[in-house]
Amino acid sequence: MQVKDIDIPDNKILIDVAINQVILDNGRIIADPVGSFASSFTVNAQVILAEKDYVRKLTSIFKKAGIEVDGIIPIALAERNLVLDKNELYDNVMVLDIGAENTDIGVFEGEEFKYTNTIPLGGNNITHDIALVLNISEDEAEKLKRQYGLALKSFIDNDNEIMLNTCMDDTRSKVIKSSELIEIMEARIEEIFSIINKDITNQGLKSRINNVILTGQGITNINKSDVAGKIALNIPVKISTGRAVSTVKPEFRTSYALTRYIASRPFAKSVSSKIDTNSKESFWKTIISRIKEFFYS
Repeated sequence: MQVKDIDIPDNKILIDVAINQVILDNGRIIADPVGSFASSFTVNAQVILAEKDYVRKLTSIFKKAGIEVDGIIPIALAERNLVLDKNELYDNVMVLDIGAENTDIGVFEGEEFKYTNTIPLGGNNITHDIALVLNISEDEAEKLKRQYGLALKSFIDNDNEIMLNTCMDDTRSKVIKSSELIEIMEARIEEIFSIINKDITNQGLKSRINNVILTGQGITNINKSDVAGKIALNIPVKISTGRAVSTVKPEFRTSYALTRYIASRPFAKSVSSKIDTNSKESFWKTIISRIKEFFYS
């Protein structure tokens, strides 16, 4: 078995190999090679990397708690079958999971997983901005975000007055207009989408994305967030309507998606996927073993 050389930066580590398709020596393209006959084959796969220091810190934290980390899975890859509807599963889509602390990006072309990245910005940043600008507590900022959550000031119906209960600035009025609050939210949301736009543009992916699917508690409870995304990305954006989204509580959604994803892997019940950070030799052993697992488990 030969594996094409892949240049892995010193600060990165392999965490997964997502196999998109297998091409047999007769040119036939198949998703599941079990039962097929061929003298050789080509595997089209996405090699997924992560920051080595982050993985070490993560495994160290769990080790102190007496838990061994067996593998790391990109959230977007695990959530694909959960947040996409039947038509979207075969479309060129970008899944954006905007949570409290991070925004996870996943780009898919049909069933092929093309790209993933994580941006360290999320719903909590919006809360922090409100608290900082208005000089109020984080708790009140979070309540105001949920009560007046709107991504675009242009959609305000009534510019109501809001009484600030925890304002700690004596020089500031304790009454503001709702437009002031929404302007703070709009600025941070625009920044998040702008960073995403820059990322997929730099990766050469933007022109290939037909639709963007928005999910995550950090953004979907803010009205018109899909419209703000469409303006910033210049791509159609919609809130996820996947079949399992409405049946699984938001706080359990990621865990549910990860469990489903792991259970669907062909080697889930028989092969461990230990993370090894020792050397490049371990990288090749890992990637070859993952491919063998796909065929022989």
